[in-house]
Amino acid sequence: MNPPKPVQNADDASSSLDLGALWRPIRKYWLTVLAIAILVTVGAAYWTMRQVKVYEAYGTVQFDPNPPRPLGGKVESVVELGSGAVWDTREYYETQYQVIQSRKVALDVVRAEGLTHDYCFLVMLPATCAVPANFEDAEEEDAADTLRGRLRVDPIKMSRLAAVRLQDADPERASRLLKTLMEKYKDQNISNVAESAESAQKSLRVEHDKLKNELDDSEMALHRYKEQKNLLSVEFDDKSNMLREQIGQLNSTMTTLQTRRDEVAARYAELEQVPADPQKLPSSELLSSTLLQNLRSEYITALRDRDALMQGGKGDNHPDVLSANARVGVSRDALLDEVRNIQGAVRRDLSKADREAGSAAGRFEKAKKEALELNLLEIEYAQLRRKKENTEKLYSLLLERAKENDLSREFLMNNISIVDYPSTPRAPVKPNVPSSVGAGFAIGLLLGFAAALGRSRLDRTVKTPEDAQAVIKANFLGLIPDIDEGTVKGQKKRHGGNAHTGRELYAHNNPMSGIAEAARSVRTNLLFATPDKPFKTLLITSAGPSEGKTTVACCIATAMAQANRRVLLVDCDLRRSRLHRIFGLTNNEGNGVTDALLDETIENFAQPTEVPNLFVVSAGPTPPNPAELLQSERFRNLLKRMQARFDLVILDSPPIVPVTDATILSTMVDGTVFVVRAFKTSKDLAKHAGSLLSEVGSRLAGIVLNAVNLEKAEYKYSYRYYKRGDYYAASNNPGSNSPGSNNPGSSSGSNGSSGSNGSGGGNAPGKSSNNDRPRDDRAPLS
Repeated sequence: MNPPKPVQNADDASSSLDLGALWRPIRKYWLTVLAIAILVTVGAAYWTMRQVKVYEAYGTVQFDPNPPRPLGGKVESVVELGSGAVWDTREYYETQYQVIQSRKVALDVVRAEGLTHDYCFLVMLPATCAVPANFEDAEEEDAADTLRGRLRVDPIKMSRLAAVRLQDADPERASRLLKTLMEKYKDQNISNVAESAESAQKSLRVEHDKLKNELDDSEMALHRYKEQKNLLSVEFDDKSNMLREQIGQLNSTMTTLQTRRDEVAARYAELEQVPADPQKLPSSELLSSTLLQNLRSEYITALRDRDALMQGGKGDNHPDVLSANARVGVSRDALLDEVRNIQGAVRRDLSKADREAGSAAGRFEKAKKEALELNLLEIEYAQLRRKKENTEKLYSLLLERAKENDLSREFLMNNISIVDYPSTPRAPVKPNVPSSVGAGFAIGLLLGFAAALGRSRLDRTVKTPEDAQAVIKANFLGLIPDIDEGTVKGQKKRHGGNAHTGRELYAHNNPMSGIAEAARSVRTNLLFATPDKPFKTLLITSAGPSEGKTTVACCIATAMAQANRRVLLVDCDLRRSRLHRIFGLTNNEGNGVTDALLDETIENFAQPTEVPNLFVVSAGPTPPNPAELLQSERFRNLLKRMQARFDLVILDSPPIVPVTDATILSTMVDGTVFVVRAFKTSKDLAKHAGSLLSEVGSRLAGIVLNAVNLEKAEYKYSYRYYKRGDYYAASNNPGSNSPGSNNPGSSSGSNGSSGSNGSGGGNAPGKSSNNDRPRDDRAPLS
């Protein structure tokens, strides 16, 4: 038994990679996949066999980033053949790979081999191809580009080697062209170095002559400067030292003279302050002059003599006093004359000291000026000398490089060598038949997979329970396998053409079949959907017509009846009623749905069927307004009367989308079973029907997938127990499936129903029976 499956969120389903969803269409349309794969493979093989055979010549070239130096490492070449640093080496290799494939090398090969006239080479054909009469020579650039397009250079790892490959339709031509190309590349490499060295030598010569002239001009400019400035070949440091010593001596002399002058000036100032009294002469002058001391002594003696005479009482007019005054005056005048002579001498000494100090200061300033001028001359001289020395260094370096370049040109070594010359290829590299056929087969498989997925995407019908759940958003109750027409005809033939042996009663006539088991699975899922409050009324409907809702209603009703429940199956399809024909009942005896609605006094509206515990109410006469009748209060009362007398009432209704009958009925029942016909009902139609039920607030009991072809790829490895002959095959014989031997009590999923059925296969509603009312002491389901 299959329990109800939860509804899967569409967002969750899309976010996860469902490999099964990808595999199912491939498994379903495997013939399409195989046909496309074979077709593409055959096409690839045919196309490959018609391709021109292409041969590949192969040669090896060696690069030496550090070529040999015959002159040693001290003699550096102006043009380097290789490189030393790691990154420079890598760039060198990459550069050489591009040089081999360059247009310049290709043009040399084109000219050497005359490829502009070779029609077979240009159109990639063997050398024996027929040349058309209107063929014109190609341009050299076009032929070079053609050659470059067939050339490839592959570095050989962990080595200094590179594999050079050339593809062509003619093996001998491929080998010849590749050999010529490798030789041209090798010659061009050394030729480029020689041309670069020659160009460098010319540049060095020009620069050499230019620097020689500049050096001569610098030397003459230095000589003229010495001559103009009267500079001897004496170092500026010596002259600077001499001036420094002279300035030092002058500074010392100036200090001495200034000191002396200050002393004379002080003496002169002191003598200028001598008073009229000769007695108050400075002691320093007196000590330094004996004459002045004597004159001062005479003057003092004369004063003493005069004072003595006057103290002796002699008056001023006394001859002795007058004589003494005369001596005093003579001695004073003599003393003052000597002082004035000394002052004059000191004044002259002061003037002399001023002149000497001025002369020394002049010589000092002159020496300082000469020192400053010497500094300026030294700067100008240093500039001229530096220019001359720099030019001399450049000249020497250029001369040395020119001589080294001359030596290097005589010993040029090619760092490119050919290790393996190309040989004539024996087998073509193109077309590669196995790989092309394999690639064609792989592409064909991919195209086949795409075609299968495309067909699956274009098919918008509901195929699997997962599809139904994703569209309707309800629990999946189970599936009812498809009953083929041959099985139905065989069943009728075995039963003597009995009309009650169609698809609708297959589960009853074949209780051990997979279809009967599928119906019991739906029954179990319905019972366990609401165990506390089981369904009393169920509506069976579908989105569109011909989806098997009546068949599903009969199967569910039969399964419920086999579970020892009194089941009433009501034909509410008042437009196209079928239940009375299925069970062989009458539809015009006044006991149909429309009759019961018009005459509420009808009691025995239910007709017994050959299925024990199953009763049917036919539709009755077709009314002009079915929707209004089903929406009326009378129908609600009729439905309540049915619920009171039966354990379960199942309503078979019209489809939802064409008419509104089923939508109206869905609001009156406990649950609605939505029937979807596998591989027929479109997802859009089913989704629209589900939306209509949701809008009116219907309660969906679940989804039943009807008419499932278990041989389809979607079910190839699932639901095997529903296939005919698989279930109960080991314990039952074919005779047990005959109507005469049918015993509902023997089927798994139901208990025996003995004692509950009359000879007519069921109890009439009016008869007294324990099954006239709902019972709680039902036998448990298997």
